[in-house]
Amino acid sequence: GKFEALTYEFKVAQSEKFKNKIFIPALLIGISAFLILQFKIGKTAIPSAVGIGGGSIIALIAASIILKPKVKDTTEDTAKLLMQIGASALLPQLLAALGAVFKEAGVGNVISISISSVVPTGNIFLGIIVYTIGMVLFTMIMGNAFAAFSVITAGIGIPFILKHGGNPAVIGALGMTAGYCGTLMTPMAANFNIVPASILEIKDKNGIIRTQIPMALILIFIHIVLMLLLFKVK
Repeated sequence: GKFEALTYEFKVAQSEKFKNKIFIPALLIGISAFLILQFKIGKTAIPSAVGIGGGSIIALIAASIILKPKVKDTTEDTAKLLMQIGASALLPQLLAALGAVFKEAGVGNVISISISSVVPTGNIFLGIIVYTIGMVLFTMIMGNAFAAFSVITAGIGIPFILKHGGNPAVIGALGMTAGYCGTLMTPMAANFNIVPASILEIKDKNGIIRTQIPMALILIFIHIVLMLLLFKVK
């Protein structure tokens, strides 16, 4: 498509005008979703997808109030952004679905059998380390922690940690965020690492990944320590 190019002067003027207010809608998505999910419909909990969707609508309204965009600009910029992102816009949904396919295909069982030949059953210390690193590596391969979570938790988390008394809430939450450490280090997470580089017109397409790697490695270590402490492994 052909779009009207914005001048550098206009971008700088808008930046000076709105400054950090531009981050308010993004923050509102998470905050609003969290607050919405605190309520129940009768005795039924509100589905997480509804919470995130509601949070997104609230953020959209807030963005409209803050920026006061023209309808023409909104439609054109939306189309421009979608074309810049391209097929990567569908990647998270496809990868999450792929994780479900892998689980049904028994990939988790294959991983469990392979790991059991190396890690003795009942060794929680090694189990937690392998689970954390497994989440990181599989997320790097899949490009999405949601896709990796079902497979690695079924293959490593349940037989090597949860069956020995691990807290499912703790292991599940930290397992997922351990996967996010892998997201920081892979080009397969295109919507996080490749698309921003394209939109921001960064010459080094892997520059974002290189910048994130040191923090990701630190966080992997922190995840292992937290799981061990919360599991009370000595």
